[in-house]
Amino acid sequence: MIVGAETALETVVREEWGRLTSLLLAQFRRLDLVEDALGDAVEAATRHWPVSGAPDNPAGWLLTTARRRILDRLRGEAMAHRKAPLLVTEAVGREEGLRAMADPGGLVEDDLLRLVLMCTHPALAPESASALTLRMVLGISTHDIARLFLVSEPTAAARITRAKKKIVAAGIPFGVLAADALPERLETVAQTAYLAFTAGYAPGSGADLLRADLAGEAIRLVRVVRDLRPQEPAPVALLALMLLQHSRRDARVDADGRLVLLDDQDRGRWRHDEIDEAVALLADPVLAGPLTPLVASYVVQARIAAEHARAPSAGETSWERIVALYDLLLQLTGSPGARLARAVAVAEASGPAAGLVALEGIEIPGSHRVAAVRAELLARAGDTARAVVAYDEALELCRNEAERAHLLERRDRAALPGR
Repeated sequence: MIVGAETALETVVREEWGRLTSLLLAQFRRLDLVEDALGDAVEAATRHWPVSGAPDNPAGWLLTTARRRILDRLRGEAMAHRKAPLLVTEAVGREEGLRAMADPGGLVEDDLLRLVLMCTHPALAPESASALTLRMVLGISTHDIARLFLVSEPTAAARITRAKKKIVAAGIPFGVLAADALPERLETVAQTAYLAFTAGYAPGSGADLLRADLAGEAIRLVRVVRDLRPQEPAPVALLALMLLQHSRRDARVDADGRLVLLDDQDRGRWRHDEIDEAVALLADPVLAGPLTPLVASYVVQARIAAEHARAPSAGETSWERIVALYDLLLQLTGSPGARLARAVAVAEASGPAAGLVALEGIEIPGSHRVAAVRAELLARAGDTARAVVAYDEALELCRNEAERAHLLERRDRAALPGR
């Protein structure tokens, strides 16, 4: 077996799946064929690459192989239904015809955004649309999608399957849409982009602590939407929030790939140009008007992130203001994630005992984070025996290798005699 072939395949599937899907859909308009063909291409790669080596252009290899599979299927369908063989030629020529359309300024021409818009069609329930987009466009695992939606893995898989069948059965098109198709899908698109960003910022499984490429792609999509609809508050608020969180990416991991907590991060490594852009976005007049609860929640979360960004050091962070902002956020969304983040802020403002009280009753199925926070607060409070038990609970649930290493280190430290 040639070393590196498996890694090359994993990388191209993770980073290029959405782009390959959108390119093939633009050409052939058949989601069922595209998915089957890409699956066949990946299966072929698992057989050929370990023997012959990964190609110089892995994405191009998969695209060419998948395209051949689709053309073979179309020829077979044409023969079976005694249709004119021009069907294949017509499919091959569609992409060029679409790109020659007039008035490009009023069209959604970004291939990935067009794929997102197809997946978030109003005929699909918002949660199913978002789950399908995360899986099909951005290649996020079903396990991680379930974690993002706080549901079981079979439930997430069922949502994705139903959404795929709906697209095929209803004939929902993948095409060059007018920009005015965005408003009715805008909040679903925004929510999906933020879920993708969250999956990149804190992967639930795998070896990586941070998938900056996925988070960056989510930001790029939001920028495209904002350029198309500059007077819509959702992309403005969401872009501010994403930039503030993403600005810390270089400081979140040390040279050995280990997690660096916010208090210990080198703030000189934060990307202050992105922070400045985000703060300016928060002052945009479009955010001054009445906002939906979802958009208002983005604004409040961005203001919380801005409090961290403005603090010269961890010790100078205004935790009281952050707790107050979390209280406001909980009026907009009672999500367990927001309650958990508030409990952490309460602990910073008023001590670990107060944080443990705020943590009571919070449940996030399948997530290790509640147990991890409880363990940390118990350790700070000096209750090392219960802290070790909570760390063990968190370790049992955690599937991200870098976070597991961090939790193990904290657990071993808590278990030391004399702690």
